Amino acid sequence: MGQPQEGLHILDEALTAVQKCNVWDGELYRVKGELLLTQATIQDSGPTISAAMAEVETCFRQALDVARRQKAKSLELRAVMSLSRLWQQQGKRQEAYDLLAPIYHWFTEGFDTVDLQDARSLLVELSP
Repeated sequence: MGQPQEGLHILDEALTAVQKCNVWDGELYRVKGELLLTQATIQDSGPTISAAMAEVETCFRQALDVARRQKAKSLELRAVMSLSRLWQQQGKRQEAYDLLAPIYHWFTEGFDTVDLQDARSLLVELSP
């Protein structure tokens, strides 16, 4: 809603709460990365943008690690899509494609869902 700083504050509180139960913490890390990315894009302040992008990538990787540990394929797909989009922006198209393709192809149904439709579109954009 255009207020990434407020969103980050709320997410920090949520992460503290869910770390006790390990249920949605992966998705919260992903959302935190998205908010940090939005904040960095808004601020776009030279050298600090690199540090911000590193933090964004760390959040996406944490989300991916948690989803894999929990064997939560839908959350893994979301984390991979976020990381793939970041890499696409950084010119790492092949790496993004190589990360996303196997996760997308793991699914055998549900291709009418928003996440899988978005993943398919992103794969097309990333195709070599």
